Amino acid sequence: MKRFKNFLKEEDGMGVIEVVLIIVVLIGLVSIFKTQITSLVQTLLKNMSDEAKNI
Repeated sequence: MKRFKNFLKEEDGMGVIEVVLIIVVLIGLVSIFKTQITSLVQTLLKNMSDEAKNI
C-alpha cells in the first residue's frame, strides 16, 4: 500500500504528460481548422507574391 501511495505522489512524469496533452490538443485544433488555416496561408502567400512583383 505504501508503494502505491508513493507512486501517486511522484510527479516526475507529469511534465511529459503535459507536453503530450498539449500536442494532442494542437493536433486536434489543426485538424478541425485545416481548411481555414490552408486558406489563410494561401492568401498570405499570394499577397506576398503580388507585393514582390510590385517591387
